Amino acid sequence: MRLSRYFLPILKETPGEAQVVSHQLMLRAGMIRQTAAGIYAFLPLGLRVLAKIEGIVREEMDRAGAIEVLMPTIQSADLWRQSGRYEAYGPEMLRIKDRHDREMLFSPTAEELFTVIFQNGAKSYRDLPRNLYQIQWKFRDEVRPRFGLMRGREFLMKDAYSFDLDFAAAKHSYNRMFIAYMRTFARMGLDAIPMQADTGPIGGDLSHEFIVLAPTGESDVFYDEAWLAARDTSAVDADDADALEHSISGLNTDYAATDEKRDLAAEAAAGDRLKTSKGIEVGQVFYFGDKYTKAMGVTVQGSDGQPVTPLMGSYGIGVSRLLGAIIEARHDASGIVWPDAVAPFKVALINLRVDDAACLAACEGLYAELTANGVEVLYDDRDERGGPKFATADLIGLPWQLVVGPKGIANGVVELKRRATGEKTELPMADAVARLLA
Repeated sequence: MRLSRYFLPILKETPGEAQVVSHQLMLRAGMIRQTAAGIYAFLPLGLRVLAKIEGIVREEMDRAGAIEVLMPTIQSADLWRQSGRYEAYGPEMLRIKDRHDREMLFSPTAEELFTVIFQNGAKSYRDLPRNLYQIQWKFRDEVRPRFGLMRGREFLMKDAYSFDLDFAAAKHSYNRMFIAYMRTFARMGLDAIPMQADTGPIGGDLSHEFIVLAPTGESDVFYDEAWLAARDTSAVDADDADALEHSISGLNTDYAATDEKRDLAAEAAAGDRLKTSKGIEVGQVFYFGDKYTKAMGVTVQGSDGQPVTPLMGSYGIGVSRLLGAIIEARHDASGIVWPDAVAPFKVALINLRVDDAACLAACEGLYAELTANGVEVLYDDRDERGGPKFATADLIGLPWQLVVGPKGIANGVVELKRRATGEKTELPMADAVARLLA
């Protein structure tokens, strides 16, 4: 993509309404724009990152055996009355009426709807287990939307719902999602710590929040410093229930809890290893048994011919919130530092002299070769000085910067900079291409 043709409305100054780093940088980098309180438009750069995050989430859900569907954003109030949540949910739910005066709502979550869809398609124990998921926009009417995408009213969310015949099977489904979440966040370059948490209005008696440590987070969290070391989930067998539960137990050997679930005895045992921080919740998993299936009269025929009420779990990831969380965890004084896996482009190709024939020819050749080999390139071909081009590249945080200038071309070299480390290397063009293709 040529930057001269791209829509990238960079801001030189930080908007006064942006209180946290992620909000400031997303506005300055031309990723989002606010259209109403807590509601944002995603501009091209932000949308590319959102798609990368969504892709990782989808791959890990599919790998864990979940099946993707897509539900409507508008739901009938009657479904929520069946579960008993319509009046109890609170003012965060946006309640509306259609032209026929029927009560509707804009989905804040989808347990009821998934339960009904499952009921319509599952009649026998042979139809279980099942795990259905979607990646869909939600709306919660926050009383004080703030911090950009971190606490907005409209947001993109992955929500999954498991259905099982008994507690052992339901716990296995819960554990599969637990491991999938660990993999998901690790692939995005995030150290997300699973912490026991309250279930809130979702209900149930087993829940973990996945927390990314950040000084601007909303939650007070307490954890053993051992959590700062990476947990390897690559060899976990998600199809072996015993092995999976053993792996989960191993992953959770060290203390970690949100403020609501603090264990003072465990904290005393951790001693000097106990750390406290602020954290950002990026995902949560719940087991709530028959809370919804029983209330809504859902049964399947068991192997003995008797009706069985399926047990459910619910698993959410804040897909759009993850943009903010990643930036909060990975930035410096110059701007964003994207992990390779979610960067909007892999490399910023910077032409320092667009009026120099040799520079222009070299850049055009590099752009064509990299693009042909599947490398996502943002080519800064603007008629600007080098300073603004470097500032833009640092601000938007692409993993690599490939700099072409007249002096380097005269010596047969270009400069390759790794954004995360600041390391710069001069090397021949062919070697620079090879490095980026590796």
